[in-house]
Amino acid sequence: MRTANVRTIVIWTLVALVGAAGWSVLALARGEDVSAAWMVAAALGSYAIGYRFYSKFIAYKVLKVDATRATPAERLNNGIDFHPTDRRVLLGHHFAAIAGAGPLVGPVLAAQMGYLPGTVWIIAGVIFAGAVQDMVVLFFSTRRDGRSLGQMAREEIGPFGGAAALIAAFAIMIILLGVLALVIVNALAASPWGTFSIAMTIPIALLMGFYLRVLRPGRVAEVSLIGVGLLLLALVAGRWVAESSWAGAFTLAPSTLVVWLVAYGFIASILPVWMLLAPRDYLSTFMKIGTIALLALGVVIALPTLKMDPVTDFASRGDGPVFAGSLFPFVFITIACGALSGFHSLISSGTTPKMIQKETQVRMIGYGSMLMESSVAIMALVAASIIDPGLYFAMNAPAGAIGTTVENASQVVTGWGYSISPAELAQAAKNVEEATLLSRTGGAPTLAVGVSEIFSKVTGGSLRAFWYHFAIMFEALFILTALDAGTRVGRFMLQDMLGNVHRPFKNISWKPGLVLTSAIVCALWGYFLWVGVHEPLGGINQLFPIFGISNQLLAAVALAVCTTLLVKSGRLKWAWITGTPLVWDATVTLTASFQKVFSSDPKVGFFKQRSVFQDAIDDGKVLPPAKSMDDMHTVVTNSTVDGVLTAVLALLIVVVIADALRVCVRHLRRPALSTLSEAPYVESKILAPAGLIPTREEREEARDAVTPTGV
Repeated sequence: MRTANVRTIVIWTLVALVGAAGWSVLALARGEDVSAAWMVAAALGSYAIGYRFYSKFIAYKVLKVDATRATPAERLNNGIDFHPTDRRVLLGHHFAAIAGAGPLVGPVLAAQMGYLPGTVWIIAGVIFAGAVQDMVVLFFSTRRDGRSLGQMAREEIGPFGGAAALIAAFAIMIILLGVLALVIVNALAASPWGTFSIAMTIPIALLMGFYLRVLRPGRVAEVSLIGVGLLLLALVAGRWVAESSWAGAFTLAPSTLVVWLVAYGFIASILPVWMLLAPRDYLSTFMKIGTIALLALGVVIALPTLKMDPVTDFASRGDGPVFAGSLFPFVFITIACGALSGFHSLISSGTTPKMIQKETQVRMIGYGSMLMESSVAIMALVAASIIDPGLYFAMNAPAGAIGTTVENASQVVTGWGYSISPAELAQAAKNVEEATLLSRTGGAPTLAVGVSEIFSKVTGGSLRAFWYHFAIMFEALFILTALDAGTRVGRFMLQDMLGNVHRPFKNISWKPGLVLTSAIVCALWGYFLWVGVHEPLGGINQLFPIFGISNQLLAAVALAVCTTLLVKSGRLKWAWITGTPLVWDATVTLTASFQKVFSSDPKVGFFKQRSVFQDAIDDGKVLPPAKSMDDMHTVVTNSTVDGVLTAVLALLIVVVIADALRVCVRHLRRPALSTLSEAPYVESKILAPAGLIPTREEREEARDAVTPTGV
């Protein structure tokens, strides 16, 4: 036993030293080349320490997870929404569902501030805030029959604050889904390779679902090999299709993609989880984890240099061409999902608690998945920071700022202090077999260029175009899995709300309610998607600030609910675990909301932007980047909607936090008045490991047991 302890101490000391070395180089290096490998070392070392010690402390000391307690998936199993799911498949589903556009887009956009601020927030934020939120919300929702975040707020905080939380959570969810879908459209528009490959993942997932459910139940390893093999075939076939006469059928305009995405979201949200959602997310996880692991390995082998400044002048001036605003608060808002994401709380209180086999798995699935997503954010930041800064700004600035020719873009970008010639811009596009890389906003193309840069250094420059298109498909697959799960969660939330008025909606598997609410949710986020596709200011550049603010406001709701539940359930001394990130998140997000509503800078303030464009309309003028009077009216409408939404959502979150504080104070003064809506204890009949790899004790328990395991 002593030997094992010594070995453990040595291993974890080495892990800590690797992380510390990475942090030291990033913090102290000035005026010299810094390898991206140090950023990877700092991240992986910190993640390992956080998961091994902090998450274990929260799960077993604070939450006191109970392996003997039956989960909603076991007690309420109906094969549609409630379904005990193998931990490996569920880990894949949960990770795929939470890892949408945020960890890909946010860090890429935030790179305009330099690589250092984003690195610090992504790593520290996920360990102490994002992963904590995801795990704690999953735990409390599992204890409450898989209740949605809004419904938990209504039951635990009260009807007033709960109603505010329900409305805010649903409205934010719609905005988030619209922006997620917009990134997919930007990545797949006019790309037959990506569109074909992504389309093929749907029949592959259906095959996997029926294989596990009907043909070979429980054979996860078999179906994994089949799914991965078919997925790789779809990727290779995508290139064949792109070079064949079929290319036209898969070369879709943005407006057409909007229709297809809305239709897919509707179908995916009403089918049983085992049929499409879970196997598709599990399938995509192989691609996601495999790509990120290979990317990290590629960084270690190729040792690319970070070309972006540690901190740029845009961080203090606040006039960045990618997005306007100073480092505080906007770098934290922009990165969003890579460190702390309210969207995750909707998945943790949506599909996952209805599928989890054991309470003890909340640590691996909740905390572990969020660390995995954060690693994606770090790799996105690496990819954006190793390419030429001039190319980075040419790709991420809207066409209205840099024009549509390489000559004009070169001149504008050079004026920002990052020189790049027209020939270099043209060659960069030629290298990846694209007509142009100018104003390829949304983060996905920038990440793809960075991925191709890293992989081509390992495999050779001739494969640069292949790796670029591989990365585009990878990113679209990444985001689409969040879109289908998010639509389903939006349906749950709307059913919860309508169930307070018409009781049949409370049964989330009730067919008429299921179809109606799915259609409403898809129509609502489809509106934001349509607006983003036709937005003169660049779509993603206009919508991502409200995406970030909404996402962080939703995180404030989740952390407020968690803190309230910790207090009411007798865990007052541990309330700081969610209370501290709540204070930070509320401070940052409400500051950003105030600036986006009241700033006198038209690049920052929505209402000021509206005023400038409306005055120009009154004078009969067309301001760039608008090209017509219709574009001018579109800017006015969208700025008005964004400003009103930001103000209303911020007000709702203030109400939620204030009401949560009132409930906590009342509980401390008169505990007898407090009630908890926790489901009664029922003993579990399922045996399943807590982690990815069973412990020796768990293997012995499974061998000795006569009770069959879960599906």
